[in-house]
Amino acid sequence: MSDANGNGVNPEKDLSAENLPGQRGQGGEEIRVQRGMFGANNGGDTSGYGGLVRSVRLPGPAARPYGGWFDEVADELEGALEEQGLLPDNAIEKTVVDRDELTFHIEREHLVRVARTLRDDPALRFELCTGVSGVHYPNDKGRELHAVYHLRSITHNRVIRLEVSAPDSDPHIPSLFSVYPTNDWHERETYDFFGIVFDGHPALTRIMMPDDWQGFPQRKDYPLGGIPVEYKGAQIPAPDQRRSYS
Repeated sequence: MSDANGNGVNPEKDLSAENLPGQRGQGGEEIRVQRGMFGANNGGDTSGYGGLVRSVRLPGPAARPYGGWFDEVADELEGALEEQGLLPDNAIEKTVVDRDELTFHIEREHLVRVARTLRDDPALRFELCTGVSGVHYPNDKGRELHAVYHLRSITHNRVIRLEVSAPDSDPHIPSLFSVYPTNDWHERETYDFFGIVFDGHPALTRIMMPDDWQGFPQRKDYPLGGIPVEYKGAQIPAPDQRRSYS
């Protein structure tokens, strides 16, 4: 993309760049700088994008007003927590509005109380949790593992997200089974693939991988694995022994 003078426009730097989805500019937290299309670092990048430099950022906290019903939900949640004697700032790490979605980042020790409040408060009534997704950011030091909960209010026709983080060294997050029983299998799957331990889950066992499987396959530092293949006399190594794209 070029401007009127023919100069290149870098969408990471220029907030006025048009037709680019999800622009974030310099906002948020930079957790990694990726070089090349796939992060190749040994000269083996054959994509033609070896000179690409891209910032990997997590969206930062939003400032009020958030817009629309987002402010109403935030006010009701903070007020309900205060009524229970819990300071909102102690439970809510930050509130993010990004791509027209509202996400509350919750301190893990307060996750169950916040979820129960969102479910039971008449002004909130997020009755349904449609699942929990695991995310692994190896470079997000001290909070490499993230669990993202998708909550829906059938009463008010609203959707929000809760996000909780934990370090690789202590991958424990309270289970929401007692609040949303349908999270039973979702938490098992997230444990199976990401290694997040959901404390209080009634039967936290693997659900997809064999019981004796080593490691957690959807972590970004998990080896690709595979077996060597012979093709017309040439030996093709296993994927994790080929060019490095990490």
